[in-house]
Amino acid sequence: MKIGTFSFSESVEGLTEMARTANEQGFGSIWIPQVFGPDTLTAIAVAGQSVPDITFGTAVVPTYPRHPQMLAQQALTVNQAIGGRLVLGIGPSHKPVVEGMWGISFDKPIRHLREYLEILGPLLHDKRVSYGGDALTARAEISVDAPAPKVMMAALGPQLLKVTGRLADGTILWMTGPKTIAEHTVPTITEAAEAAGRPAPEIMAGFPVCVTDGSDAANQAARERAAEEYAIYGQLPSYRAMLDREGYEGPADLALIGSAGEVADRIQALEATGLTTFAGAEFGTREQREASREMLIGLL
Repeated sequence: MKIGTFSFSESVEGLTEMARTANEQGFGSIWIPQVFGPDTLTAIAVAGQSVPDITFGTAVVPTYPRHPQMLAQQALTVNQAIGGRLVLGIGPSHKPVVEGMWGISFDKPIRHLREYLEILGPLLHDKRVSYGGDALTARAEISVDAPAPKVMMAALGPQLLKVTGRLADGTILWMTGPKTIAEHTVPTITEAAEAAGRPAPEIMAGFPVCVTDGSDAANQAARERAAEEYAIYGQLPSYRAMLDREGYEGPADLALIGSAGEVADRIQALEATGLTTFAGAEFGTREQREASREMLIGLL
């Protein structure tokens, strides 16, 4: 199991420095969310020019606002700029965002994502596609001299995991616990990939991480902080379903909190679930975030 890091900054310069630091510390990959800050793919194109070696992953780029042809062109351009080190993580986002913020219908998201991948894959690999679906159409050729990046879908539920196994290279998880990964995620996506004659899918999961002094008081304070900082994920239906499947009351139950040894043991135990990449999202006080990063470095 590989160890990567989640990083988020409000500036391209900040993301570049985070990537440089992660690379110097020995991390093989850095995963960057697409939320309301800088455009992630643009930031990666800039950061990758001055930061060598490390793999850059988007976690994740929402599909609904970007036609798959536009995303294919952008992803190939970025991969050209950074020497083939991009992993393109995509996902549907959430109904409150898609409909409430963008005014786009979230009707039949599985159909949307299946058709999206059926267009995106040929464009990335063959540089051409002719496709007319129920929700999406693409008849185009593109000319970007770059290797196709791996495509990983933020797939949580069984239907999307099956689509992802057939049409993508793996899944990116968040708010998904070890029991769910082992008993639901890995077998579902792997069976679909095998049936489609595809290689074993990659399974990347991000977890909130906070190394404390190990005391009950410090651990409880960290749990309260996790409950507050990650509260939204307990409310969004797709993440709520994963927390319920695991038997967790909320995101604080999933967060990896405790002494360096305790947290390291929990991370190493995740390899048995079938996880191929673990990405730590450090939180807590400055001292706790630094201790969390040191613990992760020790696992490399």
